[in-house]
Amino acid sequence: MAQGYDDTIRHYQDELAVQYLPAVKAMAYRLTERLPRSVEFDDLVGIGAEELVKLARRYDKKRNDSFWGYAKTRIYGAMLDYLRSLDIVSRTNRKLIKMIDEIISQYMDEHGIEPENSYIAEILNEDEIKIKEARRVAAIYNVLPLDDQLESEQKDTFKQIEQEDLVERIEKILETVPKRDQMIMQMYYFEELTYKEISEVLDITPSRISQVHKRIITKIRKSIG
Repeated sequence: MAQGYDDTIRHYQDELAVQYLPAVKAMAYRLTERLPRSVEFDDLVGIGAEELVKLARRYDKKRNDSFWGYAKTRIYGAMLDYLRSLDIVSRTNRKLIKMIDEIISQYMDEHGIEPENSYIAEILNEDEIKIKEARRVAAIYNVLPLDDQLESEQKDTFKQIEQEDLVERIEKILETVPKRDQMIMQMYYFEELTYKEISEVLDITPSRISQVHKRIITKIRKSIG
């Protein structure tokens, strides 16, 4: 009798995993759109599917009315953990990324598009492959949650400042930037839209959105530093 009940529960849990696998794929696809091509869609799906199965096996519908409401944050978190494992930003890389961002920002102000890796490599007297890798790391870095980015810059931030105070300071900084830039940050971090989707809403190029995003992040880092 008990075995039959256990089998029924297990069957229900397996059906949950199958039912929500398309949602996991959609989540991975939206995340992949914000990442460099070197990050494989199938890898993110695999990470998400593995977490989905684990959560389905632990799910108790008596405690949680909505399985996806219970699972989606954890699955997204597992994908971000995977990206963190790829994104080992050394101090040297951070310095290089900062210099690259400054060159890109200046070039875009003058020409309206991002420069090629060869142009950046020539200015910095660096190998073009190294520039390409630094930009790849930066692309992953920019997808991670805002507190990850700040903590990477200054690891003691959350030990020195209460999280609520930090959020309040960030909000005050955002109030000083143009409304359009506030909308970009809102759509990117809270609505999780891609640069391409934001560009369609605001009629701005994805490159310009990237530039605005980097400029505001830099301003926040300087403020808490």
